[in-house]
Amino acid sequence: MVRARKAVQALRVPALVLLALAMARPQLGRSETQVTTAGVDIMLAIDASGSMQALDLDSDKPIRQRRNRLHVVKDVVERFIAKRENDALGMVVFGAQAFTQCPLTLDHGIVATFLESVQIGVAGDATAIGDGLATAVKRLKDGPAKSKVIVLLTDGRQNAGTFTPQKAAEIAKALGIKVYTIGAGTRGQAPFLVDTLFGPQVVPQDVDIDEATLKEVAILTSGAYFRAEDAAGLARIYDQIDALEKTEITAKSYMEYDERYPAFVLPALALLLFEVGLLGTRLRKLP
Repeated sequence: MVRARKAVQALRVPALVLLALAMARPQLGRSETQVTTAGVDIMLAIDASGSMQALDLDSDKPIRQRRNRLHVVKDVVERFIAKRENDALGMVVFGAQAFTQCPLTLDHGIVATFLESVQIGVAGDATAIGDGLATAVKRLKDGPAKSKVIVLLTDGRQNAGTFTPQKAAEIAKALGIKVYTIGAGTRGQAPFLVDTLFGPQVVPQDVDIDEATLKEVAILTSGAYFRAEDAAGLARIYDQIDALEKTEITAKSYMEYDERYPAFVLPALALLLFEVGLLGTRLRKLP
């Protein structure tokens, strides 16, 4: 009986060891990284006037295999959209008038779908650059991002609309909105596919881009002006704008700790209770 009692009392030793370990409050730490992004709100303003039918941007292809300006622009802009994964994007289309094709959204699939649906002449055949810019400004001004940007592409000069490009640019400047302007098309003449009595014929026509105004708009809003004369050049321009307007990403690392003392307390209590139970029942001293 004495030997059994001593064996039971020996349970107290590991129990006390476990309690001592619990009092040391062991902890298990794991490293966590919190990433915060500050995106850019970007409105894409795209000219869809009649002159976007020109076949000059695909200059490296046979004339009958060339896409018109708008098709080339769609292809390049779609790739730009895919790169801006942390930014809200929207789209304005302009011709003789301007309208919002897609409001600001983080759903880039929706933006790409609306881009694909843009057709030449949908806003009229003339060119209202100022109205296109003003509409983009209106859509951006209440956006949540600190950094707001408009990328405006046109292949002509202002010949319609209510706002002058300069007036729209002044409003953009007052609201802290940066404007990148792009003139798209060759100089002098460009080929157009024209319906004639003999069927569709490729006919050269005079083209004109108001570079002075586009430069003025860019300078006034602390942006930049670019000229694209072919598809490759246009792609490089959007790549440059992508590089200039980087999303701000902040990473903060910290340690998170979990208390592990319950893993020692519970077995210790179990051992002590087991000891007390045995001593208080079967192994208690006989009278």
